Amino acid sequence: MSSSQHDIEQRVRLAGNNMFELLLFRLGEAPDSEQRELYGINVFKVREILAMPTITVVAGANEEILGVADIRGQIIPVIDLAKVTGCRPKNGPKILLVTEFARTTQGFAVEEVDDIVRLEWNQVLSAESHSSGGTVTSFARLDGNVDGSRLAQVLDVEQILRDVLPSTEVEINESSTGRLILKPGTKVLAADDSGVARSLIAQSLNAMGVSFIMTKSGQEAWNVLEDLQRKAEKHGGCAADEIALVLTDLEMPEMDGFTLTRRIKANAGMQAIPVVIHSSLSGSANEEHVRKVGANAYVAKFAAGELATVMRDALKLTGT
Repeated sequence: MSSSQHDIEQRVRLAGNNMFELLLFRLGEAPDSEQRELYGINVFKVREILAMPTITVVAGANEEILGVADIRGQIIPVIDLAKVTGCRPKNGPKILLVTEFARTTQGFAVEEVDDIVRLEWNQVLSAESHSSGGTVTSFARLDGNVDGSRLAQVLDVEQILRDVLPSTEVEINESSTGRLILKPGTKVLAADDSGVARSLIAQSLNAMGVSFIMTKSGQEAWNVLEDLQRKAEKHGGCAADEIALVLTDLEMPEMDGFTLTRRIKANAGMQAIPVVIHSSLSGSANEEHVRKVGANAYVAKFAAGELATVMRDALKLTGT
């Protein structure tokens, strides 16, 4: 087995147990504090970790862009995460995290890498009610679900990219997505923990002309499905009579998209519902990885027209 295949199999095993690996790093002293907080990013998004290479400063770039670097023949933007979060590194950024997600490759400059930890997704709680800026998507309890656990702030890197790098996105409207035809009375159930992703998904589904339920985690989506299943069973029906398709992210607090998909496909009243995984994990290895978990289709974030096409194809393939 090749190293890439071994890596994929290992990730599938972790996902099968609702687990993931979090790379922990520090950015310097936090704003208005002398504490050096821990931050985290899913290891799945990190291609490699390097000592800070030579940076070429780009004239007129956003102040949160250090410049660009030549990494193995590819010119990538380097984002100063300390600047993004307001932290103050004493010795400047020393480490570059080369990341692949959302169809892009970029570098994140950090002060130092601390550790890689293996966690269950139920150790990760949404930060939405505690972080108004949108930079932090969740808090990871590093010592387990116990009082006083050390916390790491999981950054919403999708939001950071959208805020920092120039956008080339096509306007989301019916001309870019086309219509999506569902059975009368049914709707799409969507799950994503990123605020910016939920906004883009909502715009896309509205452009497609479909009704939808939006949730912030796999657990919340599963709760919706269980509730619909209980209500439908009273009338001899099932959740598949209410939900035409589930559109789910992979990385989410409490329950990830892999576990949500597995539960749906194991439930007699839900298994007919097509599941489309919609993920920022857009590297080729990650694409192969998500195809192994039993979902009906996969699409990388974020292209509204491609999302609509994949959803239509998934509905056709399942006859729904």
